[in-house]
Amino acid sequence: MVIAQVHSMTAFARVEQVATFGSLQVEIRSVNQRYLEPHFRLPDTLRALEPVFRESLRQRLTRGKVECSLRFEAAEASQAPAVNMQRLTEIADALAAVQKQVPDAVPPTTLELLNQPGVMATQHLDPETIHAVATQLFEQALDELVDTRAREGAKLAEMITTRLEAVNEQVAKVRSLLPHILERQRAQLLERLHTARTELDPQRLEAELVLVAQKADVDEELDRLSAHVDEVSRQLGQKGPKGRRLDFLMQELNREANTLSSKSVVAETTRCAVELKVLIEQMREQIQNIE
Repeated sequence: MVIAQVHSMTAFARVEQVATFGSLQVEIRSVNQRYLEPHFRLPDTLRALEPVFRESLRQRLTRGKVECSLRFEAAEASQAPAVNMQRLTEIADALAAVQKQVPDAVPPTTLELLNQPGVMATQHLDPETIHAVATQLFEQALDELVDTRAREGAKLAEMITTRLEAVNEQVAKVRSLLPHILERQRAQLLERLHTARTELDPQRLEAELVLVAQKADVDEELDRLSAHVDEVSRQLGQKGPKGRRLDFLMQELNREANTLSSKSVVAETTRCAVELKVLIEQMREQIQNIE
């Protein structure tokens, strides 16, 4: 059986980068969800990036509750004040002119000069540069998340394939038991008639035997179980999201296993039906995590 790439919905990724303007850290975590449900925690200064991030998620993922967080810490150097030399020169020229007109005027101290409006300026961060780096980091984290989902999905597919083989073994076992079951039912009916010392009309006896055979006949259920197993295998070989379809097939498999159990007339088929339901439930639990 050829298995296409299966993606889990459970994964985590974190990347960070330190630059001259500060540090950026991106975290993305996802868990199973019926639809794609993104949540973002971004600093106010980078809130404008949310539509970009949302579109990237939509293009790469189809299902899952995805929490994305972006942290930004500006470097101290980027927030350090700087002297506006042009403004300081203008003030110095003005003071020199005043000094000529009023020779006795007391010149201002250096601190007083620095406190003049416009002399001190804070270095501003370049938002375009920060946005570009943040977007690149988000794409890198998203790549890591998708790779993680693919690795875990491959393990899930392997587990499901193993369980499918076990289901086929149980179906084959029940098929091999059917002739023995029908013969045993026939013998038990004849024995009860003999014990009761009752003789039935041959046609009536034949009708009773046919009824017993119909009640014990599970060929239809076994055929549907085999068909559903084949469809699960086919879905695993398809490209793209497949979790919802697989979940539906698990419901159908479980329905047939329940019918097989209800029609069981001997302990052997009951045990097989129970084992089938255990295998199907194991697959269903894992399929809940498949995209």
